[in-house]
Amino acid sequence: MEEDIKKYISYLMYERRNAKNTYLSYKRDLNDYRLFMSQRNIYKTEEIKKEDVLTYLEFLSKENLTATSIARKLTAIKNFHNFLQAKDILSTNVTVSIERPKIVKKLPTVLTLEEVDSLLDIKLDTPFDYRNKAMLELLYGTGLRISELLDLRVYDVDFENCIVRCIGKGSKERIVPIGEYVIEYLNKYIEKRTLLLKKKNTDYLFLNNEGTRLSRFSFFKIIKRLLKDKNINKDVSPHTLRHSFATHMLEHGADLRVIQELLGHSDISTTRIYTHISNSKVKNDYIEYHPRSKK
Repeated sequence: MEEDIKKYISYLMYERRNAKNTYLSYKRDLNDYRLFMSQRNIYKTEEIKKEDVLTYLEFLSKENLTATSIARKLTAIKNFHNFLQAKDILSTNVTVSIERPKIVKKLPTVLTLEEVDSLLDIKLDTPFDYRNKAMLELLYGTGLRISELLDLRVYDVDFENCIVRCIGKGSKERIVPIGEYVIEYLNKYIEKRTLLLKKKNTDYLFLNNEGTRLSRFSFFKIIKRLLKDKNINKDVSPHTLRHSFATHMLEHGADLRVIQELLGHSDISTTRIYTHISNSKVKNDYIEYHPRSKK
């Protein structure tokens, strides 16, 4: 089974050319699947029966995994078995009739304009303050994904034409305009960036205290600390500023297709979630502010 997983991951890397985060996620999920099967004395993929897969899903549910996490793992398993059948490694696909769990879509957390202003109001003393200010201004000003932000190189920012180039999902390049606030604080950070390099040589734009690329985990710690300092008590994710960017754009009249392009969504249906957030705000504001909305 281990060799089959290696073949599939190699296929994702070199034939499908999936993003690194994608194939690593598949690898983790399939290795968990393999470990479970080995505990049932199943070591070959062709020995797996539909009942074994269903038992695994039941195990995940008892481990209190969310429906979203279970659905993701099942997608990896089904795609793995699809691949093996397509390559004639397996004669049948035992996962064909297994349905994915129903997922209740949860609207993402969005900061208000006032909360964004408070979050971005960072006192600039140390080079790290300049980095955090530039990083969050860029994130809110462009709607970049966290992975896109942290993968930026210095030369990806075109100060003259006020644009940033990033590599999104599926290794697709996207060009996003950046405004005056972002330009101003990026310039200020660039002046301080040499202090973070610590004689190291890297093109990554945002650096940690060791002079190397800032990690997703470190970014999340930074934003959590800033939210706590500003008394913003919301359940945030690393994508909260991306969600806020899209929602505020929509509320101020931006076309949904423009937002789709800026976010790098391949399907407009993914972008439509922000219309639900906006409609929800309209309803909440009506209930709160209309004199006859409630008795």
